[in-house]
Amino acid sequence: MKKSVTANNIIYKTREEIELIRKSADILGRVHGEIAKMIKPGVKTLDLDKRAEEFIRDNGAIPSFKNFPNPDSRGIPFPGSLCISVNDEVVHGMPNHYELKEGDIVSIDCGVFYEGFHSDSAYTYAIGEISPKAKKLLQVTKQALFEAIAQMKENAKIADLSRAIQQYVEKNGFSVVRELVGHGIGRELHESPEVPNFVQKPIRPIFIKEGMVLAIEPMINMGGKSVYTSKDRWTIKTSDRKPSAHFEHTVAFLDGKPEVLTTFKYIEETYQLA
Repeated sequence: MKKSVTANNIIYKTREEIELIRKSADILGRVHGEIAKMIKPGVKTLDLDKRAEEFIRDNGAIPSFKNFPNPDSRGIPFPGSLCISVNDEVVHGMPNHYELKEGDIVSIDCGVFYEGFHSDSAYTYAIGEISPKAKKLLQVTKQALFEAIAQMKENAKIADLSRAIQQYVEKNGFSVVRELVGHGIGRELHESPEVPNFVQKPIRPIFIKEGMVLAIEPMINMGGKSVYTSKDRWTIKTSDRKPSAHFEHTVAFLDGKPEVLTTFKYIEETYQLA
């Protein structure tokens, strides 16, 4: 296999490597589809996690998140195959005995490691009827992801993706989390470059180039942008206790255009936001 090229700590993948990521992403898409079938009031988040791990391993892959080391050395490795974040939990929610209930919104984030490569994707669900503002939050967060993907062009910069997300989100009256960002992905779950969902200043230009693979993931709050880490040292929550949403795709830049390697199609065969 032709080797990838590394420049400025960014690993540009070969076509063969991108095809392997695509295989990982296909399993990941189907995992999300299995979880979508289970999403309803009364389901424990731990049961969703058990099904995800079972499906991943049955398909010859490994859950990327399971036992992932905590950046806080005092914390335990992540115990689940899914990050399941409910309502005011932004990301990194730990599966437990909480039962989903009518009116919740829940973000399901999952990673798959297959044939040496990771993929990463997230989707936020409404549980039954939710408020009009919460519904708008989900719609805007999802669209912000696609606004960013549309900016992946020749001579574009990472900052163009960040700007597209921030402008779209703030125009719609929501706020962008600053402490958490998207990232490169490949043989490692988290690689360079970072992909912020807001424009950082000063900007060090990083250009979109052939072979770049990114996990783009808007994390958007209904209220203010401030967040904090809970006592479990994993779960990130909004400071004002208002809901947050999260959507994510793994995207390659190939032949001068973006290719979305992960998919929501298996989710949306079962689930549609009304």
